[in-house]
Amino acid sequence: QYSLIKDVVSSLKRHRMHEQQFTHHPLLVLSNFGLQQIQVKLMASMFQNMFPSINVHRANLNSIKRCLLISYDAETQLLDFRHYSVKVVPVGVSKGLKKLLQEKFPNMSRLEDISELL
Repeated sequence: QYSLIKDVVSSLKRHRMHEQQFTHHPLLVLSNFGLQQIQVKLMASMFQNMFPSINVHRANLNSIKRCLLISYDAETQLLDFRHYSVKVVPVGVSKGLKKLLQEKFPNMSRLEDISELL
């Protein structure tokens, strides 16, 4: 079973799809591929070689825009393939500062000084 991209985009309230998402490789997450069967090891190796490895400790978090989750169900022998869009947002800052960090300019017409925004 699969869904076309136009069906996925039409079902979203706000879709964040832009060209920059596809400039870098996705972060690959394999789930339930730890079985000792040779075909499971072969599938895991194939998926790992389809995408270059990402050094999570040295990678720029802003460059990771997608996550690809592949999960294997041993009972049904089916693969579940999910493709996520990742957005990095600042945490623990005020709403006004968060907008400035995301390059969205808030309406400051009611404010006397920028310190009121922060």
